[in-house]
Amino acid sequence: MFFNSKKYAQEAEKNKKSKLWQEPSMFSMITVGLLASFAPTRPFLRMHKKRIEDHVTVERNNANFEQVPIIYFHGFRGGDYTTKVLVEQALKDKQNKKFLKVTADLFGNFKLEGTWTNDRQPVIQVVFRQRIVGIYGIDYYLSFILPFLAKRYGFKTYTAVAHSLACPCVIRTEMKHSNNKNFPHLDKCAFIAGPFDGVTYLGDIPNVNVLNEKGRPTMMNPHYLYLLFRRKRFNSNISVLNIYGNVLDNTNTDKFISVVSAKSIRYILAPNAHFYQEVEIRDKKNAEHSWMHDNPFVIGIIDKFIGIKK
Repeated sequence: MFFNSKKYAQEAEKNKKSKLWQEPSMFSMITVGLLASFAPTRPFLRMHKKRIEDHVTVERNNANFEQVPIIYFHGFRGGDYTTKVLVEQALKDKQNKKFLKVTADLFGNFKLEGTWTNDRQPVIQVVFRQRIVGIYGIDYYLSFILPFLAKRYGFKTYTAVAHSLACPCVIRTEMKHSNNKNFPHLDKCAFIAGPFDGVTYLGDIPNVNVLNEKGRPTMMNPHYLYLLFRRKRFNSNISVLNIYGNVLDNTNTDKFISVVSAKSIRYILAPNAHFYQEVEIRDKKNAEHSWMHDNPFVIGIIDKFIGIKK
């Protein structure tokens, strides 16, 4: 008959833990995503008590070599399903079914599952719990996820495989922390359908923007200018693979990203990169933005580039 505050607190904490990694509501994702997008409001996220849910098996590495993990990132509104086929094929090519799955939220909580393998290229699949986030929100994710993983598993460089909005964010993060020796840095990066100079109908109207003879876009949005002004911070040891799509419907897009936007990054990265290659995927079936990350041809090119397929 009396209110038992201790029992209520225990029950509330139990429910909180069970729901921590369930899908957040749309309102929650948008609200928290907005807080993460602006530097003045990020301290409110850091006030939240951090939790690390660790279910990982760490294989002992007695070999004398430096590990360079392959880290898979999804973009806006993506999830583990976005990189699922990419990861599965990578594991087949490596002939090792084990990988590490990392789910993180914008409060700094982590859920770690699977195995940190003892080979040269452990596979990590990163999932953003608040997935309705723009470029600044993904930037914020990478700013704390990458150093957390590097410190926990002892690597200094990594290979990134990114889809959609995660692509420019991987570059921004590398440039932003180029002089930070304690931050993990890129060795290779493979981009799929990256919006480097705008998204179709959101600042990028099909067939309006063009590339000049040097590959420089006529119109440049603020995010592109950010990368352009910091291009010298991109390490010359990094190799880049840029894959984009054209559904051949007279828009010169993959339905979401224009060919011009996707190719515009060449002007910034190619002059300084150790290696730079572009691949255009064509036709309605194979080149659609949300299909390319599952396209066997695209995955085969990526796995050869990152060195796990002959």
